[in-house]
Amino acid sequence: MEVIELLTVEAMLGTFGVLKELYPSLSKEEYQNELNFMIQHNYSQIAVVEGGLCLGVSGVWIGSKLWCGRYLEIDNIVVSEKVRSQGVGQAMVEYLEKKARDLGCGMMALDSYTTNFHAHKFFYNQGFSPKGFHFIHVLNEDKIR
Repeated sequence: MEVIELLTVEAMLGTFGVLKELYPSLSKEEYQNELNFMIQHNYSQIAVVEGGLCLGVSGVWIGSKLWCGRYLEIDNIVVSEKVRSQGVGQAMVEYLEKKARDLGCGMMALDSYTTNFHAHKFFYNQGFSPKGFHFIHVLNEDKIR
């Protein structure tokens, strides 16, 4: 099992099968279009691979905010259902924590749906804790996955 960084759209497209487990309605064309936009705005990915297969993927944003300075935001940690609870998610979090520290980030952040209790347990076990609420105001329901 190896964690690799993905910096191009072409490399990121190789994670589509795993990401589709989280977003079944996402088409490969939509994924490519989103990546083409996001990569221009400091987005990258990491993937856990073994034997040429993608086992897990996470999006990564590096940003800065007045209240916390530089931070690393985890954008989806998706582990293929067939390899969950085998250390794939933990390997990604450990890799991203090292990356955040190396980049001088003061914290890591992520969003998790309020109903995703299994993920919450995992995040607590990785040292995350809730700081506040992430409020949204939906403008077009059709655009939300």
